[in-house]
Amino acid sequence: MKLYYKLICFTMFCTVSISCKKYLDIVPDNVGTLEYAFRNRNEAENYLFGCYSTMQQLADVTKNPGFTTSSEIIYPILQTRFFDESGFNLIRGIQTPADPILNYWSGNNAQSMYKAIRRCNIMLENIDEPIDLKEPEKKRWIAEVKFLKAFYHYYLIRMYGPVVLIKENNPTDVNLEATKRKRATLDESFEYVLSLMNEAIPDLPPVIENQTREFGRITKFMAMSLKAEMLATAASPLFNGNPDYANFKDKVGRNLFPVAYDADKWKDAADACKAAIEECEAQGLKLNKEVPTTNVAEASIEMKGVLVLQTTITRRWEENPELIWALNYGFNYQGYTIPKLTSKAVSMANTYPSNWAVPISTTELFYTNNGVPINEDKNWDYADRFTPLPGDEANKHYIKQDYQTAKAHFNREKRFYASLAFDGGIWFGNGKTKESEAYHVEARSQFAIAGPKSLNSTNITGYWPKKLVNYLTNMDESFTPADFKMPLIRLAGLYLLYAEALNEVQGPDAEVFKYLDMVRERAGLKGIQESWAAYSKNPGKPETKEGLRQIIHQERRIELCFEGQSGWDLRRWKELQGVLGRPLQGWNITEEDAASYYRPQTVLIPVFGLKDYLWPIQTFDVIVNENLTQNPYW
Repeated sequence: MKLYYKLICFTMFCTVSISCKKYLDIVPDNVGTLEYAFRNRNEAENYLFGCYSTMQQLADVTKNPGFTTSSEIIYPILQTRFFDESGFNLIRGIQTPADPILNYWSGNNAQSMYKAIRRCNIMLENIDEPIDLKEPEKKRWIAEVKFLKAFYHYYLIRMYGPVVLIKENNPTDVNLEATKRKRATLDESFEYVLSLMNEAIPDLPPVIENQTREFGRITKFMAMSLKAEMLATAASPLFNGNPDYANFKDKVGRNLFPVAYDADKWKDAADACKAAIEECEAQGLKLNKEVPTTNVAEASIEMKGVLVLQTTITRRWEENPELIWALNYGFNYQGYTIPKLTSKAVSMANTYPSNWAVPISTTELFYTNNGVPINEDKNWDYADRFTPLPGDEANKHYIKQDYQTAKAHFNREKRFYASLAFDGGIWFGNGKTKESEAYHVEARSQFAIAGPKSLNSTNITGYWPKKLVNYLTNMDESFTPADFKMPLIRLAGLYLLYAEALNEVQGPDAEVFKYLDMVRERAGLKGIQESWAAYSKNPGKPETKEGLRQIIHQERRIELCFEGQSGWDLRRWKELQGVLGRPLQGWNITEEDAASYYRPQTVLIPVFGLKDYLWPIQTFDVIVNENLTQNPYW
């Protein structure tokens, strides 16, 4: 697709070729090329794709704070560096204002948001220059750039709180003092990005008609969904009357955070969510419930249910009715998330190390098959969940029969089996088209084969994020990944966001339960009220705002697990400190015997304090600009 190729060409600075030279020439820091860049429609379109380029860089989940700081995945400290793992190391307490990790505020890196914002401003300043750019297309381009400008500011707000608003670029002859801009207040920051979104939405296309040339560009329903997320973020505890920042002032004494809670912000968020849902559904979006047929020759109803949930993420964007917004680059880390299922695959461990490990705490988020938390289900043996048992007839579609595995793996909801690979768990795919011939994970023997000095064949907890592997991906004699795009927003997430906002406005009611239960129904679960009444030790929990809030938060963490959402959610809810306040554990992977293996071991003690909710601004920037206020506690 044309947009894919142009974006890839523009952003891959490290692999320059003749075919992408002209895209490198239009980087806006090279002021001498601006006249050329806007001389006609075609060159201006190249510059438009340049405005998209920073957003496309965010497809790399290892650079996404919402992914790396969520505690959903642990990356071990290895001597061999396969990629820049510094984002994963943030939960080890190594952040510093001298040289911040994942620094999106300053610097000259490809992810610099202010560099991207300047590029957008240049596009808006020069949009009238191409004489052959027709008015309808010009309006659309302006709307796209305003969307991107809002998104880049919003990304900074989520990380840093109040930001410096770059509404217009400084002229080239500006004096030095004029460049030393102050941070806006948090309310001013949100108001600005929302004003940009409101200006952009009316002129964005409802859908992409020419998918061959334009698929991946912004549509009206994408923008409305992101606006809903912005408003929910502004309404959330981190940003809405947070007492931790009550005394956070700038150099002239202005409060940078709102000092009082504003309940109306949740009302605005709920209204925006409902409007976005209506627009998405009007354009044909719906929950993905279609059973995949490619390379599925024989599968039970139970396995088909698991595959539906897996392909909600891994299905091609063009075919996925649920995917509201993704990025054009694919997920490039399947070699880290797929366990070694064959002896030949084990030999590939040094090239494709399967070492992205899921801690036990993440696996325990998922419900029992009764649709309630494992520590609330009155019919589920929570106390003895670490006891090994042989796979049985009732769980044969999920656990290898007669294979010894933890009791915690039995009688869980389908999202557990779609999201996680574990010792004894059935793995449909990897070249097998029949469930009767499907592989199962043998995590204990993997360590025995690899030896105690290697974590590339197994991982440090004994759990893998199965959700991040396409069932069509094959690792045996060679590795053949089946590409997919990581969602930024999908319809199930928007439904849950609406339920969250509505509950904060008016507490439990039929509308809240309707959207929660639509997501649960796809996972094979009964409704919230029915499930809690029948199976929970706390049957009245869904009937209070506070109880339902806990349920909604857990539903989002389950449904959106491994999608780069939970880290952002836990921040805005002010719950990340609690999640990272406990040791992260895995199984005793050096043991092959089941009784010894299924003993939880601490693999990482996270370090996360109050200061870590907001990123530090690099010390150099604060020194150079005396009007810039550092974030609290740094």
